Amino acid sequence: MAFKHAVIEKNSILLLVLTLLVVSVGGLVEIAPLFYLESTIEKVKGMRPYSPLELVGRNIYIREGCYNCHSQMVRPLRDEQERYGHYSLAAESMYDHPFQWGSKRTGPDLARVGGRYSDDWHVAHMNDPRSVVPESIMPGYPFLAETTLDVRFIADHLRANRGVGVPYSDEMIEAAEADLLAQVTPDTDAADALLERYPGAKVANFDGNPELTELDAMIAYLQMLGTLVDFETYEPEANYR
Repeated sequence: MAFKHAVIEKNSILLLVLTLLVVSVGGLVEIAPLFYLESTIEKVKGMRPYSPLELVGRNIYIREGCYNCHSQMVRPLRDEQERYGHYSLAAESMYDHPFQWGSKRTGPDLARVGGRYSDDWHVAHMNDPRSVVPESIMPGYPFLAETTLDVRFIADHLRANRGVGVPYSDEMIEAAEADLLAQVTPDTDAADALLERYPGAKVANFDGNPELTELDAMIAYLQMLGTLVDFETYEPEANYR
């Protein structure tokens, strides 16, 4: 066997041909299924586009560089699942542009953080992380609670996301600003209409402040992460199209 390898390694033309052959076969195996599969992402019950407030919160999360220390991808390893919960599904990131995958974690993974802590906890954590996690090295973001949320261009945000494949309907885009305001106004008809368009969205005055702030949006985003799929009833499909 070693002799045969030596023959190939000493003959540059033969090495080139065999390398191209191996690369071609590997490429065909990966590329060919894309021509007949309608989708390479399993459809999972419960997944939906971000509500307008969640989408703005995600934009703020990216703007502040939170992804540099917090990944959103639970890998299928026992220790990760015991700490964070069910491994991440591709469908959970299908509406993310860009996605927040990764394994470099200065802070914990946030793929399943939704509902684990109260809104008050998040308010305290964003204002002064060490008030709730003494060993934290995360900087505080008190200015989020003092910055009024700019809602003027939210319909444009939805429209831009639709351009890259997120299924926002004309109705969702037209009602974007109303839905954003409704998510921080519980027990109203507008909130009911929001929940019809975005099932499972949490409606609350997230930061406890009567003024709509960037902190409201950030907490709304964090509180929905990992909450859309019911893993008690989820069963992966063997074949899907």
